[in-house]
Amino acid sequence: MRHALLVAAAIASPAAAADFIPLRLMSPPLALELAQAALRSCQERGYQVAVAVVDRFGVPQVMLRDALAGPHTPDTAIAKARTAVSFRAPTEELSALTQAGQLNSAIRHIPGYVFLGGGVPVEAGGMIVGGIGISGGPGGAEDDACARAGIAAIEDRLLM
Repeated sequence: MRHALLVAAAIASPAAAADFIPLRLMSPPLALELAQAALRSCQERGYQVAVAVVDRFGVPQVMLRDALAGPHTPDTAIAKARTAVSFRAPTEELSALTQAGQLNSAIRHIPGYVFLGGGVPVEAGGMIVGGIGISGGPGGAEDDACARAGIAAIEDRLLM
């Protein structure tokens, strides 16, 4: 009985609560809806792309590839999404900050990360819950615009 009271006291203490981090994660259906909305946006603009949605840890949840998107686009889309989540910033911004000669240019050599426009963190309630990456548009700005259109399509569900 005494051990049970000690365990209960430890669980209820503020120190024990500080040992855990509350997380918010996108559900697979929401991640799919985001990817589909972004893909539609790119298709409406005439782009054949791949769209990836990763969770807050950079692990892929969804990958969609248009029939004529290049063979490199799925891996690049995943890497852009992972980069946006890991560095907590859109890759369009990171692209400018990591150009040759810039202080942070060396991070471009980290395997599995791509510092070209098209990766955007997805936030809900002030927390990053995932990221979206797009590859295959005519440039990073166009990929970024499609990613943001996808986020805008589910924005009402992210506000909760």
